[in-house]
Amino acid sequence: MRPIHHRPRPLAGQRAKFEVDDDVAYFNTASLSPLLRGVRAAGDHALERRGKPWTISPADWFTDVEELRSRFARLIGGIADGVAIVPATSYGLAVAAGNLTAGPGDRVLVLDREFPSSHHTWRRFTERTGAELLVVERQRGQSWTDAILEAIDERVAIASVPNVHWTNGAPVDLPRVESALREAGSAFVIDATQSLGALPLDVGALRPDALVAAGYKWLLGPLSVSYLYLDPALHGGEPLEENWISRAGSEDFGGLVDYVDEYQPGARRFDVGQRSNFQLVAMALAAIQQLRAWTVPRIAVTLRERTDEIAARAEGLGLTVAPPDARAPHMLGLELPPDAARRAAAALAEERVGVSMRGSARRLAPHLHINQEDVDRLLEAVASALS
Repeated sequence: MRPIHHRPRPLAGQRAKFEVDDDVAYFNTASLSPLLRGVRAAGDHALERRGKPWTISPADWFTDVEELRSRFARLIGGIADGVAIVPATSYGLAVAAGNLTAGPGDRVLVLDREFPSSHHTWRRFTERTGAELLVVERQRGQSWTDAILEAIDERVAIASVPNVHWTNGAPVDLPRVESALREAGSAFVIDATQSLGALPLDVGALRPDALVAAGYKWLLGPLSVSYLYLDPALHGGEPLEENWISRAGSEDFGGLVDYVDEYQPGARRFDVGQRSNFQLVAMALAAIQQLRAWTVPRIAVTLRERTDEIAARAEGLGLTVAPPDARAPHMLGLELPPDAARRAAAALAEERVGVSMRGSARRLAPHLHINQEDVDRLLEAVASALS
């Protein structure tokens, strides 16, 4: 008998957990997440502790960071030894680019209109190595997945792709891409910044060579705490910097001048210097703890219900919206005629509705703080711009 897989139950009434003003409808998590009250409290407590440095022991430089590493690893279905704590997606991509290889005749695959940090990283990589930057475009009506699969052949040495396109949430079927890349012998890099925390992801199943994710968007944490996962085959690579805490035996403060060549195990050699930022690490810990309490599948189901409602009502206004299978649960792009888009921008600002303009689309990125009143305010402002 086949196991019965139950659909996760949506979450209800989570706005009180976020610091969002009552008169604000904030649909811009993909830019910068609203702050959880628990994350703010953790930061306040940690800042107070930082004001009393005599209460911070040598062990404290390691304990919370290792707990954060472990919690993030569980979130992605990996192990702590595979995770490095980095300050930004660009830093993690730079580590990956510094430890992957390509040369003349090879290609590095990226998506058209990809986020600048990714595009510039791989363009610089190709300039340095002599490889070719292959920018994949999609035809009208074509999915990103199909466009990527058409471009993969034995010349692709590295493919750096997101789980969803950052401009409008158009999804990429990562399992299908992974299978094609493995068959071609290509390295696989995932930028999960616009999906991790809102969409389930399992590195054990996807087996990427590297995965990066910023912590201040769907992971609901602070700026300057981001994450890098590396396949064990890359753990012996070269870090971007030689900070003291990444070396073996750095827990012994009295022996730090007994210089050693060995690093801490796993991906820890790639940690950024000053990774033990006591305030930010405490905030990131609280954020991931809340995500795990909600569970990512329940977050995804809840956000899918919300964006489906917005899409249906937008279509009722005469707008064209991508069908559910062509958009992620947590992001939605609304295309408006140019004149209406200008009027909508003014109407949304007047009503204190926060959205982003990405490409030609109004990008909507709600989280669990969004309620029915927010949705109504958003769509009423859009409707006024169309009339």
